[in-house]
Amino acid sequence: MTTLMERMREELVRLNFSPMTIRSYLHAVGVFQEYIGKPLEEAGPDDIRHHQVHLLEERKLARGTVVIHISALRFLYVRVLKRREMKEDLPYPKYRKRLPVVLSREEVGRLIDSAKNLFHRAMLMTLYGTGVRRSELRRLQVGNIDSQRMMLRVEHGKGGIDRDVPLSPQLLETLREYWRWMRPKTYLFPGTVNGWRADRPMTSKVVWEAVHDAALKAEIRKRVTPHTLRHTYATHLFEAGADLRTIQVLLGHADLSHTTVYLHLSQKHLQAVPNLLEQIPVSGTDRVPRSRKLCKPESA
Repeated sequence: MTTLMERMREELVRLNFSPMTIRSYLHAVGVFQEYIGKPLEEAGPDDIRHHQVHLLEERKLARGTVVIHISALRFLYVRVLKRREMKEDLPYPKYRKRLPVVLSREEVGRLIDSAKNLFHRAMLMTLYGTGVRRSELRRLQVGNIDSQRMMLRVEHGKGGIDRDVPLSPQLLETLREYWRWMRPKTYLFPGTVNGWRADRPMTSKVVWEAVHDAALKAEIRKRVTPHTLRHTYATHLFEAGADLRTIQVLLGHADLSHTTVYLHLSQKHLQAVPNLLEQIPVSGTDRVPRSRKLCKPESA
């Protein structure tokens, strides 16, 4: 690690950034330095522009990943090196708003029933039953379960904010059965070291595989990720009558605008909108003339 990157690491620690963010930022800066092939202090606007194009066009990274790279470089040049004019040379890619995938209640049931084992089933039920993020699931501890209050404490969520989420009786019973079998010590879902269970957080890959394998077995054709269960949790809450402010608190959103996406996902609320076409008297299609389909003839 260069002296400059060590300065950046110390500044990130001083501002109490999460360990995951620190690793991501330092990795992104390292990728940039390897790309330009010269000291970071000598980089200019052209180097930054070429690098961003390289990430988007050649490496074809997702917008969210590119944003992390840009945020890391902004922190380095604007915060650490005090080159505030470079902020204009580090724009974020335009955001294309896409609605997230949401499962039906029947699909959620099939997904949970298709879990490979009790370890995976407990994870899937916790993801859907509490709406926690993948990173939050990994860090859950046994002591976070408050069976007296029927609450699950999520510590050090996004932005370092703690929150409580309700714990359903069905999820609590499953977690109790899981605990009697796994006997976790500190972390609710412990990882492994050299193939043996260890008292440390599991990797993100374990969560991804649990969801992916269950979705395949359940024959769900949608693209299902751990975050899909979070979106599904929020959408189903909204359809059941929960207000957006309550959902914002349960999800740990800093801004209510992040929660309003579930207005567009709620089947109940969208179907309540009047169907204007049904109110217009039109004739049937039996008397409508058919034009040539212009279909290319199939080869013999």
